[in-house]
Amino acid sequence: MPIQRLSTPEAIAKVASEGDLVHIDVRSVPEFEAGHAPNAYNIPLMHMGAGGMVPNPEFAAEVQAHFKKDQQILVSCKAGGRSARAAAVLEGLGYTRLLDQVGGWSGGNGDGGWVAGGGPSTTTTLPGRDHASLKR
Repeated sequence: MPIQRLSTPEAIAKVASEGDLVHIDVRSVPEFEAGHAPNAYNIPLMHMGAGGMVPNPEFAAEVQAHFKKDQQILVSCKAGGRSARAAAVLEGLGYTRLLDQVGGWSGGNGDGGWVAGGGPSTTTTLPGRDHASLKR
């Protein structure tokens, strides 16, 4: 099944209505800690380095260690670029129920984003959903 691209209102509605949905926020740890959706997991596609963003070489392994390939997974980021790349990586690994939030946290791709769309947010991370707990 191809990756389903969701607008922010569609993504917010999915998160609110589907209890088995896994929401993976692929932003860097500092971005995630500054604010995220309440039930999101943080597995960065890229890390914030001294010279800018650098790839997380363990991204695929970290996702595979925690989530089954038939789980419904919503991928989000800051503006939609990293989540699209992350969803493509997961599709290549055989994940079959992928959703990509096109506007991200702050807005992009003609979409206002999670914050402007009124999505719930927090700076408190549920146990086991922070990157330190999920990394391999």
